[in-house]
Amino acid sequence: MNAPATHHAPADELQTLLASRVALVIIESREEGRATEVVREAALKAQRGKNWGVFQWTVTEGLLRVDVDLGGAQRTLAQPEQLLRHVKSTTMPGIYVLLDFHPYLENPIFVRTLKDIAQDYGRCARTVVLISHEMKLPQELDHLAARFTLQMPDKKERHAIVMRMAREWAQMKGGMPKIDVKVVDKLVDNLAGLPLHDVERLTRGAIFNDGALVEDDIKPLLAAKYQLLNRGGTLSFEPDTAKFAEVGGMKNLRRWILQRKAAFDGSAPGLDAPKGVLLLGVQGCGKSLAARAAAGVLGVPLVRLDFGALYSKWHGESEKNLRESLKSAEALAPCVLWLDEIEKALSSGDGDSGTSRRVLGTFLTWLAEQRARVFIVATANDITALPPELVRKGRFDEIFFVDLPSPAARLEIFGIHCKKRGITLGDADLRTLVARCEGFSGAEIEQAVVSALYAAHSSAKPVSAAIIATEIDATRPLSVVLGEKVAELRDWAKERTVPAD
Repeated sequence: MNAPATHHAPADELQTLLASRVALVIIESREEGRATEVVREAALKAQRGKNWGVFQWTVTEGLLRVDVDLGGAQRTLAQPEQLLRHVKSTTMPGIYVLLDFHPYLENPIFVRTLKDIAQDYGRCARTVVLISHEMKLPQELDHLAARFTLQMPDKKERHAIVMRMAREWAQMKGGMPKIDVKVVDKLVDNLAGLPLHDVERLTRGAIFNDGALVEDDIKPLLAAKYQLLNRGGTLSFEPDTAKFAEVGGMKNLRRWILQRKAAFDGSAPGLDAPKGVLLLGVQGCGKSLAARAAAGVLGVPLVRLDFGALYSKWHGESEKNLRESLKSAEALAPCVLWLDEIEKALSSGDGDSGTSRRVLGTFLTWLAEQRARVFIVATANDITALPPELVRKGRFDEIFFVDLPSPAARLEIFGIHCKKRGITLGDADLRTLVARCEGFSGAEIEQAVVSALYAAHSSAKPVSAAIIATEIDATRPLSVVLGEKVAELRDWAKERTVPAD
């Protein structure tokens, strides 16, 4: 079971839990210092009027009583079997905080002893609190335990930390740092999901770097936050997003995202925040670029989830990796979470022992329950490989089809790539090229322009429409090479999706 979530101080929440006569409490946290302090504070409050002892144990220091000073640890109780035997035999009620005890939970004797202690609570009120960065509890103990979540600092606490760091700088330098109030609000939002010591460290770094807190401090802070959260290496953080001006066509998609921007950033409180979109389409038609542009329109970083890096040969590890990655994405909110070629990760296979189904279930549960400001952009090339549960109405806010570009979109795409590379062409030349590349994807048009640059350079001539036309004629587009498959995809999307352009 889990401790109820409330808005009280962590120590008060834990005190309530301890008062409910729970014999085994599990706290998973990397903030060991903060966790032990919260337990100590809660235990001392719960102890009032009772003859309880509060103890802390590590394998290196043994058992130490922390509510009174007894002159140090009882080193004779450093070994886990000695400790558990002592706790089981004592007649003194108390709270025993065991740090990093998780490796010993594979020993059946230790598990049985902990079970005996828990089941004997009615005779002697002993609560064992296990604190570790990760805790996989044996099934024999699971029904006897309560999990307590040490919440990350809330917005008010984060704001107080930012102000405290500013005062700290002022005390050292004799004057307040230069602070942009709007940047402070943005900084406080972007520090969400981090433990207290990391909030302090990143804020101190931002202020002490140049004695200021301005817009230029946000991007490096986000990059540092990503490094802290991406321990599994499954997320890639891309602060440099695109603009829809760099995307040819996709007018419908652009308009749709702009309409929902206010709901996403909270400036329209009466509207539900959008969950995200699924982009289906022909390869090379700009789905990935659209994901970058969505982040640019919403004004938030882009985080890409590598599904391939999630998979493990060990049973249950892939789902756990996904849960941790999604939790990290939530901590990076507000952001756009880009799931590229999602069908390759979530399609069912005969040889994966059901891993894909379990990963899909984990993802769908998160998609339904998550409330952070994470906007999903999932892209897929092969609709037939997607499980029906993923594409049913309600999973995503909308399913857009990114088709082969229309003549108007091709004209835009030529203009974008020519301008990017310093190529000047007349309107008549551009329209001729647009007509010549019927059935080309955006990526194929770009490649024709790039190839023309190489050809022009090798012949020591400027790039001309004729050289580009030659490269177009030499290209066999995907719509020809895989004509039947592309036609089938376009046919399927006609009645089932919304056109992106």
